Amino acid sequence: MNAPVFKAGYLPGLDEADVTWHRLSLGTPQAPLWAWLPQLSPGQITALAQRVQQASRLHLKTMTVSDIVRVLDKATARLLDSQDPYRQQLDRLLPQATGFDAEMLRLNLNAYLQTFRGLQLQRFVAEDFANPKVLDEFQPRTAGGWARAFGPELLVHVWAGNVPALPMWSFVSGLLVKAGAIGKVSSAEPVFATLFARLLAEVEPRWADCFAVVWWPSGASHEHTAFALADVVLAYGGNAALQAMQAQVPVTARFLPHGHKLSFGMVSAAALSVLKGPGVARQAALDVVRYDQQGCYSPHVFYVQRGAPVTPKDFAQHLAHELSGLQHKLPRRMLSLEEAAQAGAWCEAHELTAMNDATHTVLGSGAGQHASRVVFSNRPLPLTAGPLNRHVLVVAVDTLDDVMPLIAAQRDFLQTVGLAVAPEELLHLGECLGQAGVTRLCALGAMTAPQAGWHHDGRFSLLDLVRMVDIEASSELAAERFTPYEV
Repeated sequence: MNAPVFKAGYLPGLDEADVTWHRLSLGTPQAPLWAWLPQLSPGQITALAQRVQQASRLHLKTMTVSDIVRVLDKATARLLDSQDPYRQQLDRLLPQATGFDAEMLRLNLNAYLQTFRGLQLQRFVAEDFANPKVLDEFQPRTAGGWARAFGPELLVHVWAGNVPALPMWSFVSGLLVKAGAIGKVSSAEPVFATLFARLLAEVEPRWADCFAVVWWPSGASHEHTAFALADVVLAYGGNAALQAMQAQVPVTARFLPHGHKLSFGMVSAAALSVLKGPGVARQAALDVVRYDQQGCYSPHVFYVQRGAPVTPKDFAQHLAHELSGLQHKLPRRMLSLEEAAQAGAWCEAHELTAMNDATHTVLGSGAGQHASRVVFSNRPLPLTAGPLNRHVLVVAVDTLDDVMPLIAAQRDFLQTVGLAVAPEELLHLGECLGQAGVTRLCALGAMTAPQAGWHHDGRFSLLDLVRMVDIEASSELAAERFTPYEV
C-alpha cells in the first residue's frame, strides 16, 4: 500500500517547479505519511519576502481591524465545520502526521478553534489595546497628542511541532496587527499552517500574497536570510535552538522567543471531599492526557494538600484510575524509541526509590506502549520535568504555601499552574505564585486550553509585535500657527 503524500508550504508567486522539495517521512511504520517540504534558496526567500511586504501594504494594512476579525471568523467557522474540505483534511492528516489519537485531536481542535471566533478575537484585541482603533488610525492620547500602532512590515514565525495547530496563535496575532508574514513550519507538524494559509487565501483572495509558509533545515543559512529581512522574529522551540536563532537576528529586529517551560497542578484540601475528589482527579487526568503532556502548559507534578477525607495518596490512585480509563477512550500515541527509553528510565528510577522508601509509591496501568505511571511521594519533592507521555508525580504537602520553595529553582521556566482551590485561597496563591515566576493560573482541566488573549509567558500577544508612533501635543499646537485663519 502506497503511503499518502502531503505537499506542505504556501508560496505565493513562486513556481513549484522552481522549488527544491525535501521529502520527509511522518507518522508510524503502520500508518506512514510522506510530506514534501519546500526548501527555498536565499534568493527565493528574499523574493517571497518582498512580495509579501508589498501585498500586505496594499491589502492588509489598509483594512480595519474589525474587517480583519470578520475574515478570521469566517475562516475559523469553516475549520469548525466537520463537513468543510479543509477541516476534513485536518481530521485526516493531523493524526497521520503526529501519531496523536484522532478523537483526541478532534475534540481538542474544536475547543482550540473556538477561541478564534469573532467575539473572542475582539476580546483578544481589547486585552492589549484599550482603544483597538489605534491599529487603524491615530487616536487621541489622554496626556495630549495622538498615537498609532503599526505592525511589522515583515514578521517571521518559527513554529514548533510538539502541539498540533500551535501556529494558529501567532499567525492570527500577526494578521491582527496587519503584518506581512513568513512562517517556517516544523518538520514534525507541517500540516496545519499550510492548510490554514490556503484557507485564508480562499476566504479573502486579497490576502493571497500577504503571507507565506516555508521550511528550512534547522541552523541552515536560510534562517540568516529570513531573519535579516524581518522587523520581528517570533520563535518557538527548545532553549538551545532559540539561543542559536537569536544570534542570527540583527540588532535592528525584535526577537520574541517562547522556549521550554514547566507547568504543574495544585490541589487544596478544600477540593478533596469524598464527593469532589474523584472529579478533581478526572480533570487533572485530562490535563495529562491532552497531547500526551507535549505542551508547555501540560502538568509534570501535582502538589496535593494533606488533611482532607481524600488523602494525597487517594488522589494519586484516583488519577491513575482515570488515566487508565482515558487510555481506552483517547489512546496514547506510539512512542519513539527515545521517548520509550526516557519513560522507562524514569519509571525504573522511581521503582528503585520505592523499594527503599516507604513514602514512595509507583501506581499505574498498562504495559509497553500503553503504560502510564503515577508516582506518589509522601515527602516534599522539588518540581522537575518528567518524561511526558502520561507519566506524572503526585506530591503530598501540609499546606499549599509549602509548594513555593519546591518550585523556586525553576523560576525562569515556570508557566501554567492548574488549581483546585477554595475562593478564599485563590488570590493569596495567585500572589505567591506570581512572585515565584508563574505567568498563568487556571482551573484543573483547563491547563491545555488557554483563553483568548492570554499573556503567553507573561507577555502581550499583540503589543509586543507593534511599533507605537506618537504625535506629541507640541506638534498639534505648533500646527495651529500655520492655519489660514491664524492672525
